[in-house]
This record gives sequence, C-alpha cells and structure tokens, in this order.
Amino acid sequence: MITPSRTVTRSVAAFVGIGLVAASLTACSVSTTATTDTSIAPTGVTAALWDSSAVHSIELVVDPAELQGLIDTYLATGDKEWVSATVVIDGQTFTDVGLKLKGNSSLRVVTADSDPASLPWVIRLDKFVDGQSLDGETELVVRGSSTETAINEAVALEMLALAGLASEEAVSSRFSINGGTTELRLVIQNPNDGWDEQEFGATGLLYKAESGGDYTYRGDDPESYTDIFDQEAGDDNLEPLITFLQFINESDDATFAADLDQYLDVDAFATYLAYQDLVDNFDDIDGAGNNSYLHYDETTGIMTVVNWDLNLAFGTANVDGGGGAPGANGGQPGQGAVQGQGGPPAGDAPAGGGQVGGQAGGGPSNGNVLSERFLENSDFAALVTAAKTELIATLYSSGAAEQAVTEWVTVFTTQADDLVPTATVDLEADAVRESFAQYLSS
Repeated sequence: MITPSRTVTRSVAAFVGIGLVAASLTACSVSTTATTDTSIAPTGVTAALWDSSAVHSIELVVDPAELQGLIDTYLATGDKEWVSATVVIDGQTFTDVGLKLKGNSSLRVVTADSDPASLPWVIRLDKFVDGQSLDGETELVVRGSSTETAINEAVALEMLALAGLASEEAVSSRFSINGGTTELRLVIQNPNDGWDEQEFGATGLLYKAESGGDYTYRGDDPESYTDIFDQEAGDDNLEPLITFLQFINESDDATFAADLDQYLDVDAFATYLAYQDLVDNFDDIDGAGNNSYLHYDETTGIMTVVNWDLNLAFGTANVDGGGGAPGANGGQPGQGAVQGQGGPPAGDAPAGGGQVGGQAGGGPSNGNVLSERFLENSDFAALVTAAKTELIATLYSSGAAEQAVTEWVTVFTTQADDLVPTATVDLEADAVRESFAQYLSS
C-alpha cells in the first residue's frame, strides 16, 4: 500500500536537492533585477534553497505604512491583500515580489501591535515580475507555529513524505522584516502548479479547501463553491470537484462502497488517515481549519486528498484551537498561544464538535463527509488499520522519526543557538519524542 515517492531523510534530501537545482543555479533563475550579496548568506553555507541542513537567511524590506496596512485591513475585514516588497534570500536579492499574510486560525493572535516578523506570510517571487524564481521556486510560506523551533511540523513533513504522500519541502530560516527582530522561522513550499507537477509527475488540477468551508455538494453552479474551494493549479475548471462532491454526498452506502475507487485514490486516503492519527494531528481534513487539498488527475479522473498544515502535529495545541504566532506561548510545547485581541471576522474558522472515526483529538472538529463515510465502512476502515501498522514500522520502528528529530536538533543547536536557547530546543524535541514513544514499544 505504501510506496514512498520522495527522499525523506534530511541528509539524503539535501544531497538530492543540490543535484536537482545545480542546473538552475548555473543558469541563474533569478530575474535580471537580482543581485548577490554573499555577506548575508549563512557562514560557510553554499547550499540550495531546500537544503534543510542549513539555517537560511530571509530578509524582507517593505514600506512600513503598507506593511501596517496589511495588518489593519486583515483585522478590519479579514481580507489578506498583496503588497510589493524586496526580499534577500541567502544573499540573492529579488525586487517587486508579492507579500501577503497567510493562514486562518494561525492569524487569530494578530493585533495591530504584532511584530510582523512573528506573523505567517506568503512570499511570491513572480507576483509582479513574470518568471522571477529561485531554484525553480516562486512561492515560499513562512509558517506560523506555537513553538519556537517549529520542530514538530518540520519532522511531521519529513514523515509525510516517508509515508508516500505528497509533502512540502521545508527549511529553517533567520527571518526579519525591515531590519527588525530576527526570528527562527520554518519556511515551506506553497502548493501550486510547479509543486503539483513535482509531487504527482504531471500538473493536474489542485483545489484548496478553505477554512470555514466544507465538502458539501452545492449544486452544479461553480459560483456556489468559490467560498469553500480555491483552485491552485491547472486550468480553471471546477467540474471535476463538483462531480466528486456530489458523489461523496449523494451516493447511497452501497454505491459509495462499490464505486469510491473510481473517484478517489482509496489507498492513499487510508494512508492519509492513518498518518494523521500517528502524528497526533487533529487539525486535518475534519478539523476546525478544514485543512486539505484535492489533486485531480486529468488522465485517470481520480482525486487524491493532500495534506496541508502540520503546525499542530505531535499534540501541539493552542487554547483557541488553532496555530498561534511563533513563540507566542513562550516556546512551551503543548501549551497554546493565548487568544489575542482583534482577529478575523466571525466565521473565519467556525467551531465544531468532536473528532470522528477515532482520529487523534484535542481540538474542535467540523467533521468531514468523506472521512466520516470512509471510516463508517468496515472495509475502508480496515485499510486504515492496515496502513497504520505499516506506518508504525516505516516511521517509528525503523528509527526514521528519531533520526529526523535528532538532525533538526543538530541544525538548531549548531546554527541558531543565538535565536533559540538550546534548552528550549531540547524541550520541544522531547515533546515530539514523547508523542511517538508509544509506538516504539508496540
């Protein structure tokens, strides 16, 4: 059932990543506006963008009034607007890039006085300059986290890839805005056309489920779905999504059981559900944030559920039920960021009931018709049980999870000890280990 599609150990990933991007580095994929300032690059580091053995450098320069305007607009309306900025990534300068707040529940702690360096952002290199990229990447997501290192999400992303599921590359960075406070931040890929092709071999259609939305069928008018799904890759076409939603909502139980594999990669979804349980992530497809993507293969006509958002993996939780700003809880894993003043309008991430189908709990759930019906079927539920057994061996008994934790700790303690104390790194790493220790003795 489980066929890993990507390299997953940090050392192997770094080696492969350097080889893959060598040609683009030589060809200088940056726009003609880019310059090089090696004084900003980490000492002794000449690695590619996604070399996770290095702590990278990301420095944003943006008009202070426009920056504050982004925050004020979000607090007033919930809208996340783009502004133009300059970004220096490991010594390479990109001008006129797009900058926008990123996230939903992770923005609940935002106030008018928030330090911008602590907030989640998306940086889009080609928003205003066609073709501008770095090592083939155009979009970087600066993740929100309720821990100081975000080691829980970093490890969870590696394990997601080892499970054979689509994942995002991730690196740690020294992140600052306008020369202000430097924060240790996790930076990952943003799923788009390039990412979709990388993970699935060819660009298909990629739909992102919106926070506050659901997987209900709303009829055949595409306009009825604009507030619950965004298309992130492929030519604009919501018909496959609508057909899929109609089937999972309106088919009777017998038809659902007999024909689901004609609409959905059933084995991958069973693995997805097993994985979410094993990394103790309640904020998944049926969590309060509705966190998921759907990839549609235009050749086979099959949907694949894609994971998104692992900043609450390994039991890391917030008192408001969502991811908070980095370090907002003083770096104590398992304790959430306190709800801040202000925030998005009501309904941004509605509360829900308990978890379904035995998924790991600890936070609110909206439920999800697909996961509920899947787990109510004994044959599909058996696939999840079998996948869980395989993943325990692949992720835990093999030592892969422990290796990932150890390697991230090494990066933090040797390259970022001025940003996060070693004691905090060890504390957060031990919290991750404690979460998966139960599977080492099973």
